[in-house]
Amino acid sequence: MTVKEKIDRLRAELHRHNYNYYVLNAPEISDKEFDDLMRELQELEKEHPEYQDDNSPTMRVGSDLNKNFTQVAHKYPMLSLGNTYSESEVTDFYERVKKALNEDFEICCELKYDGTSISLTYEDGKLVRAVTRGDGEKGDNVTDNVKTIRTIPLVLHGDYPKSFEIRGEILMPWVVFEELNREKEAREEPLFANPRNAASGTLKLQNSAIVASRKLDAYLYYLLGEELPCDGHYENLQAAASWGFKTSEHTRKAHSLEEVFEYINYWDTERKNLPVATDGIVLKVNSLKQQKNLGFTAKSPRWAIAYKFQAERALTRLNKVTYQVGRTGAVTPVANLDSVQLSGTIVKRASLHNADIIEGLDLHIGDMVYVEKGGEIIPKITGVDKDARGMLIGEKVKFITHCPECGSKLIRFEGEAAHYCPNETACPPQIKGKIEHFISRKAMNIDGLGPETVDMFYRLGLINDTADLYQLKTDDIKNLERMGEKSAENIVNGIAASKEVPFERVLFALGIRFVGETVAKKIAKSFTDIEELENADIEKLKNIDEIGEKIAQSIITYFSNPANRELVERLKANGLQLHRTEEDLSGYTDKLAGQSIVISGVFTHHSRDEYKEMIEKNGGKNVGSISSKTSFILAGENMGPAKLEKAQKLEVKIMSEDEFLTLIS
Repeated sequence: MTVKEKIDRLRAELHRHNYNYYVLNAPEISDKEFDDLMRELQELEKEHPEYQDDNSPTMRVGSDLNKNFTQVAHKYPMLSLGNTYSESEVTDFYERVKKALNEDFEICCELKYDGTSISLTYEDGKLVRAVTRGDGEKGDNVTDNVKTIRTIPLVLHGDYPKSFEIRGEILMPWVVFEELNREKEAREEPLFANPRNAASGTLKLQNSAIVASRKLDAYLYYLLGEELPCDGHYENLQAAASWGFKTSEHTRKAHSLEEVFEYINYWDTERKNLPVATDGIVLKVNSLKQQKNLGFTAKSPRWAIAYKFQAERALTRLNKVTYQVGRTGAVTPVANLDSVQLSGTIVKRASLHNADIIEGLDLHIGDMVYVEKGGEIIPKITGVDKDARGMLIGEKVKFITHCPECGSKLIRFEGEAAHYCPNETACPPQIKGKIEHFISRKAMNIDGLGPETVDMFYRLGLINDTADLYQLKTDDIKNLERMGEKSAENIVNGIAASKEVPFERVLFALGIRFVGETVAKKIAKSFTDIEELENADIEKLKNIDEIGEKIAQSIITYFSNPANRELVERLKANGLQLHRTEEDLSGYTDKLAGQSIVISGVFTHHSRDEYKEMIEKNGGKNVGSISSKTSFILAGENMGPAKLEKAQKLEVKIMSEDEFLTLIS
C-alpha cells in the first residue's frame, strides 16, 4: 500500500467513525482507538504535505491563527419566516394554503431549533463553503470554523447530487452552554443570554481552535439545488440523512390541521427534555412543486410559517435584594424571591444585573414580580405587577453606594453599566476571587485547592494574596479541618508544580481585567518578559493583534498600581515563569515591529496562515482591512479588485510574495 493509499484509507475510516459517533450516536470503536487513528493520519500528513486536503478529518481541530471573514452572496436568498404566536394564525395559514392550492397537500412539521442559521454548499460530495445568513442576500464565509463541528460532514457517502446547498442551524447544546457561562461567571465576564447568542458568537470567533473546543452541534433542515432526489421536502431530508447529514428525527408529516396541532401541543412541553434549545415549530408545505406554485412575499415564503412558543414565566414575591462582589470588584444585585417553579426547576434567586435595570423596573420590596428564564436557563425579572401593590408595600429598591463587604465607596466607569468596589487589595471577596482564579484549571491549575480551601486559608490568615501560596508548608496546614498530611502534601506539591506553568498562563492567572486566555497568549508572544510588559506604553500594547484601547488601558492601569507590581515581583522571586523560554524566543525578530500588514490573494510558496505566523514572529501585526495606517499589503495572485482600488487610492505599498520573503530573511 502506498503512502497516498494509506492516507486515503485513514481519512475514509475516520470520516465513517465520526459519522457513527456524532450523527448516529453508535460508535464502533473506543475514543482511544479513534485518537490513535487520528494521530497516525496527522503524522502521515505532516510527513507528506503534498497530499494536503482541506476536507481531511484532521482539519476539524481548528487553527489558532486569525481569519478575516469575507462576504459571500447567497445563490438562493435566505429569507426569514413569518412568525406567529397564536393557534388561530396557524389555522389561517393552513386555510390560505388550502384555498390557494385547491388540491391535496401535506404539511411537514419540524422543531424550530434556536441557533444561528447556516448555508452549506457541497460539490462532488465535499463541503466547499459555509456561509451565515447575514442580511439574507449575502453572509460571512465561516467555512474554517464550521469544519470544526463534528456533526457536519466534510465528505459525503451514498448517491448525492453533484452540487447542492443544505441549510440548517448551528447550535450550542445546553450542557456546553451552562459550562461556558459558569466559566464566564468565574471570570466575571458578561454571561451569554441564551445558547443562540453563544452559538452565533462562537461561529464568528477569529480563533477556530476555540470554536472546536465549544462542541457546537448542527441540525440540517432544508435542501436546495437543481437536481434534488425527490419532490417532497420531507423525503429530501431523509435522503440527506443517508448521505451523512444530521437531520431531526422528530420531523413529521401532517395530513390535516388536527395533526398539526397534535404536533404543536406535544412539543410545547416535551421540548424541555431536548439537549438543545428550541423556540417553536416550523410548518412547511411538503411538495416542492406546490411550494413553487405558492411562491413568496417580499420577505418570506407563502408556503411556510413559524409558530413560536410562549416564554414560560411565573409570578412571585420579591423579599429582598442582596449584593455580590466579584473578583474584579464588580457588584451584582441579586433578587431573593419566594420559591417558584419555572421550566422544570425551582427558582429562588434572579440576577438584577445593574443599577439601571433596577431603576427601569421600579422595584419595591414585597412587589409581585414576573420571572422568566433567559434562554430558559438564566432567571431574570421582566416586570412588576403594580396592580398587586397594597398599602403596606415596602421601600423602593435603590442600588447601594458602598461595598457590602468592606464599606468602600463604589465607583462607576464611564460607558459601563456596572458599579465597582475600588478596594481591590483589601476587599475579602476580591482577594479570594483573585486567588480562586489564579489556581483554576486554565490558569495555574493547582491540584487540591478549591474555593472552600482558599476561604479557610484566608480566614485563618495563612494567605492574603496569590504569592502567599508559595510560602505554605505541609506542617502549616496538615492539622487543619478536613485536611490530613496526605492532602496537605498534595496541595504543597501542586503549588510547587505550578512554577512550570508557561508565561502565557501566568499572565492569564494574574487576573488583569479583560485579559482572557486568548489575549494573554497574544501578549506572551509579544513581550520577552514581565518587565517589558510592565513598562510598555499604550501604543505598543495597541499594536498587538486583537488588543484595542480598552484592554491596553486595563493593562496600563494594572501595572500602575504599586501593590500589583510588588505582587508580581514576589511571584517572580518564587520562581514563576514570568518570561518566555529560550525555545519560545527562537525564530522571533523585530524586523516588522510597528507595522500593520494586510494579506490578500492566493500564494505560491506558503499558505495565508503561514504568512500570518511569519508576520507575528517578526513583530508585525495582521489586520483585516486597508486603511491609511496600513504599512503594506502582502499580495498574492488574484488580489480582490476592491482591495486593490482602495490600496491605490490610499497609496499603500503592495508587496509581492518574493519581496516579503526577502524582507524577513
